Parts: sequence; C-alpha cells; structure tokens
Amino acid sequence: MNKFLNRFFPVIPIGFVVATMVFSHSCANTTQAPSGGDKDSIPPVITKINPLPGTVKVPVHGARIEFTFNEYFTVKEAKNIFLSPPQEKAPKYKIHGKTLQVYFEQDLLPNTTYTLDITGAIADNNEGNMFPGYTMVFSTGEKIDSMMITGVVQDCNTLKPKSGATVLLYKDFADSAVFLHRPYAAAKTDDWGFFSIRNIQDTLYRLYAITDAASNNIYDQDNDLIAFVTEDVKPTKVVSDTVYELKKFDMKDTVRCLARNAEYELNLFKGKTSRQMLMNSERTDAYRSHITFLASNAKIDSLWIKGVAANRIITQFNNTRDSLEIWVNQSQRLPDTLKINTKYYKSDSTGRLKPTVQEVRLANPDRVFRGQKKKPKTHADSVCTLTVKVAPETVENEGFHLEFKYPIVYESFDSVKLIARNPRMKESLAKFKVTRDSLNLRKYTIMPKDKLLEGWTYVLKIPHQGFRDITGFRNDSTEASVSLPSDEKLSTLTMDITGVDSRYIVELLNEKRSDVLQRFIIDADGPVAFKYLKEGKYCVRITEDRNRNGWVDAGDVLEKRQPEKVKFFKLKNSFDIPVMERMEITQNLDIRTLFEDKKEEN
Repeated sequence: MNKFLNRFFPVIPIGFVVATMVFSHSCANTTQAPSGGDKDSIPPVITKINPLPGTVKVPVHGARIEFTFNEYFTVKEAKNIFLSPPQEKAPKYKIHGKTLQVYFEQDLLPNTTYTLDITGAIADNNEGNMFPGYTMVFSTGEKIDSMMITGVVQDCNTLKPKSGATVLLYKDFADSAVFLHRPYAAAKTDDWGFFSIRNIQDTLYRLYAITDAASNNIYDQDNDLIAFVTEDVKPTKVVSDTVYELKKFDMKDTVRCLARNAEYELNLFKGKTSRQMLMNSERTDAYRSHITFLASNAKIDSLWIKGVAANRIITQFNNTRDSLEIWVNQSQRLPDTLKINTKYYKSDSTGRLKPTVQEVRLANPDRVFRGQKKKPKTHADSVCTLTVKVAPETVENEGFHLEFKYPIVYESFDSVKLIARNPRMKESLAKFKVTRDSLNLRKYTIMPKDKLLEGWTYVLKIPHQGFRDITGFRNDSTEASVSLPSDEKLSTLTMDITGVDSRYIVELLNEKRSDVLQRFIIDADGPVAFKYLKEGKYCVRITEDRNRNGWVDAGDVLEKRQPEKVKFFKLKNSFDIPVMERMEITQNLDIRTLFEDKKEEN
C-alpha cells in the first residue's frame, strides 16, 4: 500500500505523522488563542484522513470523507471544496471539533476515480491563517486512474491570469457537450490562473475553461466567458509525489508558482449568446435614445418612430452591433413619449431567428410635470456642444479629437484653422486632414499633415457657428492648444518591428495592463516609437488584426474559432519594460516569431 501511495499521490503534510506528538491534551478543548506570546502565523495541518488517500471500492451511496486538523478551524470558502467529476449539487460539509466531514447529497458514479480538493477553503479559527490545500483521491472502482494535465487560463486581451475559473475536461466530443452537461473531470484555477486535472484516464479529451457564474460546471453563453483548446487533448504525465505541478504553494511565492509547467494555454473570451432579443431601452434626453440586444451582430430590417419622418432618424451601432444609438434630427418639440418600433430577427422558443416587430415607449427624462418647477435653461442648452481632446504625448500619432454631443447636420471644416506658433511667437497656418470615426459618427480626428516640432505650440481654432447639430443650434468658438513635451527627463521606447505579414495593432500599456497609453496600426516592417515616457514600467501589446477592424474579435466555440491573437513583448522573463529617466531604448521585435504557437509565461 505504501508503494502505491508514494507513486500516485503527493506526500501528506508532515503534520499527518507528528502532529499528535507535539500537541498536548491541555489545549485540546480550547478555541481561543493563548494570551500573550507571538501572533500565530502557522496554518492548520492535517493529522488524519479517513478513508486513506488512494482508497478503492468506496461506496457510491453515503460516502463521507473526513479531514482532521491539529487545531480548530473554519471553512472560509465553501465553494472551494471541489469534487471532480462534479455533481449537480456541490459537496456539503459539517465540522465536528477539529474534523471536517465532507459528504455528498447524490450517489457517486460507479468505477470512477474522484478527487476532492479543499485548497483555499480552510483557515484556522483564531488568526485566519489559510490552509495551503490538499487534494484527496479515491475510487468507487477497483483502481485509481493515474494520468494528469496542467495549464493556465488567462484573459484574451490582457493575458493576465484568471483566478477561480473552472476548467472542464470532456470525453464527449459533441460540440454541444459543454453547453448541456457536466464534464468527465474538472478543476479550479489558482491565483496564477494555473490548474492541474489529476488522476484521469489515459485517453483523448476536449478541454474548456469557463468563468461559471452559476457555479454549475456547465457553460452559460449569456453569462460566462469561455476558452478552449482547438485540438484534442491527451495526457502524457503520470501522477506521483515527484511532480512539481501537484505541490501546494503559497500564492505569494512568485518564483515557485511561475516555475510550474503549463502544458496548455486557454484564453477567455465572451462568446456569442444562444438567443437574440431586444433587452433594454432608454431615452437619455429629448433627442437621443438607445436600445441594446442580448447578442452581438443584431440584424435589423427597419426602424421607425411614430410621428417622426424616416429621414429625420439617425442611427448607429456600436462595434459589436449589440447596442444601437438613435437620434431624432428635428429642432421642433418632440413628443413626451417616443414610440420606437424595431423590426429585427429575434430567437423563438426553438432558438431560430425570426423577424419580429417590437415597440418600446420611451418618456422624455427632461419632461416637466404639473406642479414641478421648470429647470432653468443655461447657455449649454441652446448651443451645439462639442469637446476637443489632445495630449502632448499622443498628438503626433493621434492628432486632435473633436466630438459633438449630437450628430451634426451642417459642418464647415474649411473654416477650422490649425495655427503653428514657433518659439518666437510667429504664427503660420498648418495643413491638416479631417477623418470621421467609423464607429462614432459624432467624432472626428484632425491630424496635422506636417511634422510637429519641439518648442512649437499648435492651436486648433473652431470658429463661431461653424457647425450645427440636430437640435438646430450652432456652436460657440473653441480653441485647444498643445506643445510637444520638452521635459529632458522623458524617455523614448522604440520597437524595431520585423516579420510583419498582416495588419497589427501595437499598443503601449501601463504596468497593470489596464490603460492604453499610445497606439499604432501597422502593416509593414519599421520602427514604432513610443515617446515622452515618464519613469516607470510599461507593456507592449501586439494584436493580430487580420480583418482590419481595429479591435480584438472574440472566438466561437461551435465554429472552433479562437479569439484574435494577442501577444505581449517579453523582456527576459517579464512583460514589464522598465524605463528610466532620459533613456533612448530600442528593442527588436520579430512579429512572425512572437506569434508562433509557443507558450508564454506571465
């Protein structure tokens, strides 16, 4: 029996053997920390397991697993008591003194190897020190399956690890399996997005990961993110106490956690929902409304508003076509309630898309009811409102961003002036190009045509009454000025890019990968310079944009299509690029090599 356990199961913590010798009976009945002395920083230790790990022929009905600890404890996270293969109902537990008793409301499956993981579930009763974890293995049959697989689950956009994701392993190769029933085996990811599915059969599988909002181990298209491995998966490693990836580590121990080998990399994305319907609608002011759909790529045949001429309606979808903005180009008073009718393709009870007409009634939020005081009008209520945004760090690459509150129906960009002012205050007109945003019809980019010079100031002047929006009002005059940063402490990071065989989006992100600081779109080899950087750490993200739409397209499970590939430039073993003051940094980046199917570590 000892040889069998040593071969297939990691060693139980040393406390299993010695704890009963080092704890006296005098403290056996207390649940309070002794007064005085150092603060307890030692987590609970298992001293006994019943039945023993590796037990076979466990009864399918009424099975119970008991873990006895060396001190009183509490169950911190009940959801982390995880059984694989999972059942319809999660495991239940009771606490008897220092013993955790786990039981199951449903019968276990016959001739099946089970793992019961209590990692991240237990803490001591006094100081809350977390038990590092343990995975108990048993079988209702006559043998213990011995194969395993490992991997990492991460966000498809940031490549940051996803903690608490559920990894699902299926022997059912039907494309619908992940939608319909629970898996053959499962596991949870740790704080590093790492998982190991252990003690499984030596056969082929389909591998998925989901966020599992409902905690039912089944993919819900409407609420879960999903990731999958395109090809079939076959385990190659055998479980043993020498396998590094099966050891339990403190999640703050970065070096040891990152040293684990992940065989598979799964990138989570938001897949298409199974149903299409009009979900929400809102009228944000007298002239503007929006409707949202459950699924992306909503198909609309027609839209009309009762009492409003068709040529007075302006609409625009967002980039995923699941939200539609609606404006009414009419300066005279609109009805207090707009009756918006939409003919679109809605899912019926069988899931088929059928043309449906749906009406929503939207009240004007600015309506004044009898007895209410009328809101006093301000100057902003009678003018075409616009904003101009420009930043010294991005003006060379992105220009000036001009955005109107409402769509404009009259424009005079010929009257807009871009003034170039040199250090001696001499002014001259600069040439520029105007581009309307493809995703926001209220937004325009004004890009200088000539190279911008350090020490010069550039002033964009929007003249009075040069634009009129759908409310019939005209704009006030507006100015925005910008100068290239001249701080000598600023640095430049240049990526010398080769191997470009498609269109790519190259972005500079902050250290947390939460904000895009600078952005370039390239389709040929050459340098990309991120200028005017303060001291700090940055990341460079590269997105493969083969369909040239400017964002990361999600995948599709049924079509076995992965999300568009996202990679990060890696400097040694980290995505972080340290930038000091007054530095001119050049890094070589071969995109062709970067996008080869090789595992990246975070």
